[in-house]
Amino acid sequence: MPIYVQHEVLGRIPDVFNAEAIWQAPGLALFARRPLLRDLLERCPREHRGRAATRCFAHVTLRLPQEDVDDDYHLTRGNRARELADTLATLHQKDFGDLLGADQVRYHVTGADDLQPGEIEVRFGHAVYLPAPDEKVLFHVSASSDSAVWKPVCPVYPNQRLAVIDESTAPFWPFGSHGTLLLINEGPDAQPVLQVRPKDALDCRLDERLGYYVITRKHDPQGKRLLLKVARSGSAAKAPPAPAAMPAPPAVWQPRAARPAAHVPAIAPDEATAVPLAPSRPAFRPEGSDATFAPGARQRMTLAAIALPRLSRYRSTGATSLSVPFDQTLTLSAAGDAALTFVVEADDTLHAVTPAGRERIDVPAAFAPAGERSIKLAQVPPQMAERYAALVMLPVPIAAPVTQGSFGRGSAALATLRVLDVPRLLGRDDATVPASPDRIGLSRTAFAFEASAQGLTVTRQSATQALYHLDAQLRFIGTIGGALDEDKPFVLPPGHHIVAGHYVLRFDA
Repeated sequence: MPIYVQHEVLGRIPDVFNAEAIWQAPGLALFARRPLLRDLLERCPREHRGRAATRCFAHVTLRLPQEDVDDDYHLTRGNRARELADTLATLHQKDFGDLLGADQVRYHVTGADDLQPGEIEVRFGHAVYLPAPDEKVLFHVSASSDSAVWKPVCPVYPNQRLAVIDESTAPFWPFGSHGTLLLINEGPDAQPVLQVRPKDALDCRLDERLGYYVITRKHDPQGKRLLLKVARSGSAAKAPPAPAAMPAPPAVWQPRAARPAAHVPAIAPDEATAVPLAPSRPAFRPEGSDATFAPGARQRMTLAAIALPRLSRYRSTGATSLSVPFDQTLTLSAAGDAALTFVVEADDTLHAVTPAGRERIDVPAAFAPAGERSIKLAQVPPQMAERYAALVMLPVPIAAPVTQGSFGRGSAALATLRVLDVPRLLGRDDATVPASPDRIGLSRTAFAFEASAQGLTVTRQSATQALYHLDAQLRFIGTIGGALDEDKPFVLPPGHHIVAGHYVLRFDA
């Protein structure tokens, strides 16, 4: 197997900025001296015919002790490092000009903390490329261990043929020295090719659905893995600008009008909707709800997605963040350690949080933090973009039998579908007063429902509750208005969705 990167540490260099001392030792005692940069380039040609070199490497990286580089920057603004690169390029051109062809000699000087005083590390080879001053990046390579947090590996330039990816260059690399990845640039009009060296060291496959490579150890697909994404520069789609924040907060957060004293419970005086005093879920009583949980019921409501709200619309409530956590199986779970958490910030930006870190994300996006199962963030229909930032498509939907009842913060029916009714998921300015995320956009009684042969009849119960009707593909159909006339209820067809608060519910029959 060829050596793609030649690297050697030159020691005992009195002045690391002395180009002549790095290039070639003085005198004619060629057999008694240690090899320097010129000798290394001569012994390792780029191409040869028999024992005769026909081409020489033209790009060289020098790593100097970081302290020397810092001193040069402080005292001469980096002038000695630039002079070192220019002088070595001149010596290189002079001694190997007939082996360079049309290649331009380029040197790059950088600092390194792992070198001792008087040491210099030189790197050159098939996979060492230094771009021209005006050369633009063609591809960006990034790595991840969970598909949520991505860190840069290296850029790839139009005239660069090879790039080596291994434990020294790739964040999250879990394989140690066991194997290397070789990225082959086939040109600006072709997709790069990723290969493993040696071939039997690792398994590498392209997940076309998610758009990245999955690398695992040979014969251990369920073990540690590395995700590698190769993205064309400038090809990432820009997220649409967020609509301007509404000046007035939603009515569902406003205090309810005072009721006559005769109807006010003695133990709970009137309060703002945002801070309920009573528990939001009454205890389940089998004798009172046998019909809803009948084992023979075929009609059910399924929580298909979570609609992430734009918290900027709820600025007056003090909401600073909303977290939607998922466990290793990508089941929405507010208990225990989360493998992946989507966080909506007060300025409507979205972040993905995993044990590896935190990263801002754009919509649409897909994540597979623990294996084959993935979770997607989809764009909301334009008619809902003023209120919502994204749709989180649940890989593991949650279903509950349905006959008749009402859905809302104060209703026991379908309470199992209100999975975000956990106060710790909602960050607030006043952390001493816990509040459920369900209070963002969901009334105590949002709508009443009754299953029928034609579908699910829906009647909006609160004049301030926004209800949206989506089809089976989550395309917008319309809003469900305040038709309080029970003679003309709205009928939700089987397979269609209703959006109330941050819950996207599908009626299945």
